[in-house]
Amino acid sequence: MAGSHSLWRPPRSCDVYWSEFKHCKSLFNRFHEYYTYGKSPDCQQWKQDYYTCKEWEKNHSTQAKESLQESERKRVAEQRKFTPVWELRKTPPADWHLPLNQDKPQDS
Repeated sequence: MAGSHSLWRPPRSCDVYWSEFKHCKSLFNRFHEYYTYGKSPDCQQWKQDYYTCKEWEKNHSTQAKESLQESERKRVAEQRKFTPVWELRKTPPADWHLPLNQDKPQDS
């Protein structure tokens, strides 16, 4: 059983969780989040993940492992719920190999 604990590592190093927390709390990021989304960011999950990661490094507890995995799953799900701005192409345009008309105005 001890061998299975040594194989698993957190998805990020503990220092990354702390860096993300500090970035989240920064004045620049708070301003950006407020301007973009109309509210301040909630940074507590980054802090909690940092302490959970440290707990994993210290004790290799199953609870810490599961908590970090669940937190990362939520982050990935949150990122995937946004729809893309542009529709992705399946194939390149038919005239992709032709030279561009630099002299010609684009609005014609």
